[in-house]
Amino acid sequence: MVTKQNSQPNTGQLVVITGPSGVGKGTLVKALLAQYPDLFLSISATTRTPRAGEIDGQAYYFLSQEQFQQWIAAGQLLEWAEYAGNYYGTPRQAVEQQISQGKTVLLEIEVLGARQVKDSYPAARRVFILPPSPQELEHRLRHRGQDSEAAIAKRLAKAQEELAVSHEFDAQIVNDDLEMALQELAHFIWET
Repeated sequence: MVTKQNSQPNTGQLVVITGPSGVGKGTLVKALLAQYPDLFLSISATTRTPRAGEIDGQAYYFLSQEQFQQWIAAGQLLEWAEYAGNYYGTPRQAVEQQISQGKTVLLEIEVLGARQVKDSYPAARRVFILPPSPQELEHRLRHRGQDSEAAIAKRLAKAQEELAVSHEFDAQIVNDDLEMALQELAHFIWET
């Protein structure tokens, strides 16, 4: 088990976790938060419809298209992207407030948004989560039972594009074995 060691305890940091849909980003983040409760998980805003059990302000901030456009115009988003027909973005104020308080802030976001963070917050450390194989990614998408066949096909096509840019990120972690991937992620966050 990795122990939290931060060489600069009063200095916050932004850690961006990204990868294609279905790769297990959410599973890794939940496991990380269970082990390290001092982490701050940024809540994204989206225009997509809530899934079963998702609560506004906990899973996401669910906004209308008009509200999201207003946030963009007001500069209230650290990054934003359109993905699979919906908008996703990171509210800037909450992230910057936590970092200024010395917290490690995690962003679990899609690849397009993660690429934008490099420009809007250059000090961010970015990690790309990879599937063991394209076949395993397809298996995971089909067996989570959340998307239509058309949505799965769209996500798989998008995943090919996203995997092609994984080298742009500070680190790549293959999510084949959850415990191993979790250890690698914790090491990435707190490496000196």
